[in-house]
Amino acid sequence: MLIGILSDSHGRHLAVRQAMALFDRLAVKHVIHCGDVGGLAVFDELVGHPLSFVWGNTDTPDNGLFAYLESVGLSPPETIPLRVTLGNKTFAVFHGHERSFDLAPHSLDVDFILHGHTHLTRDESFHGKRIINPGALHRARTKPVATLDTSTGQLTFHEIDA
Repeated sequence: MLIGILSDSHGRHLAVRQAMALFDRLAVKHVIHCGDVGGLAVFDELVGHPLSFVWGNTDTPDNGLFAYLESVGLSPPETIPLRVTLGNKTFAVFHGHERSFDLAPHSLDVDFILHGHTHLTRDESFHGKRIINPGALHRARTKPVATLDTSTGQLTFHEIDA
């Protein structure tokens, strides 16, 4: 199963539009946003795709945003980390600023830990878990997103021309 991973869009909906067009061309089956979404315009670009997401340290969800998410069929994360199973692999999704994030490689029984926050790409293995950061679509020299094939483990970073 091919999944798309992005993070730190900070409201840059046109960059997210480009990322989603890439994910559509590649036949991505599920998208994970690792936080700092940045508002309604970004969610508008994500609607219609199977999606999991977490809030970042700059996201400010309010009643209006919750009502919007409900109206378009998106569910806000209920826990951190968000736990997702895709293609028989287990994922823990963080933004990366949470207090529990640093302990995650030691304490969680998952295949992958996904995060954002640092605005830097990352692909490391630690204690049998693969830790991935797709990079950022805002305040970064390059604007990467990632795809991960859960059947082969192949991770590919793709640069968005934003």
